[in-house]
Parts: sequence; C-alpha cells; structure tokens
Amino acid sequence: MTQDVFKALADPTRRRILDELAERDGQSLFEICARLTAKHGLSLSRQAVSQHLAVLEAAGLVIPRREGRYKFHDLDTEPLERIVTRWLRPDTPESTP
Repeated sequence: MTQDVFKALADPTRRRILDELAERDGQSLFEICARLTAKHGLSLSRQAVSQHLAVLEAAGLVIPRREGRYKFHDLDTEPLERIVTRWLRPDTPESTP
C-alpha cells in the first residue's frame, strides 16, 4: 500500500487534486475538473481526471461516495499519517507492512 501512496503522490496533477480536496472535501468529478482549470490552468478531460482519481483511490487517499446518481470524492489522510509515523516515530509499531 505504501508504494501506491508514493506512486499517487509522484504526479503533480494528482497532488493538485489532493490540494483541491484538502481545501474543499466532497467534490464531484465535474467540480474537480472545473477547479483544476480555473485555479491551475489545467485543461484535462474528465476521463483523464477520472483516471487520476482511480490511482488516488487505489492508494487509499481518496474515498468515493455515492449520493443518488452523483459520486463525490473525499480526502483520506490516514495513509499519509502512517508514512509520517513510520519515519517520525520509528519506535511505534507499524500497523501494516
């Protein structure tokens, strides 16, 4: 799982998506696309953003939730907290390998 987190964080577009979710959680794909275009000048297709979100979901950094026919994306910082704990508090046993 840790490798997935590093892979997800390696891409600057995915980091921007995480920044946007940190600023305002619970966004739809349309909202994320609009914010990336307006704030960062990134004109990515919805499919491209959806693929980035899939990588973030696989890493456990984004949790999707459905409300009716809409899908919203929430930031989950727990995988990042595990990594930070691993190096900042090495005497604490790691919960997952």
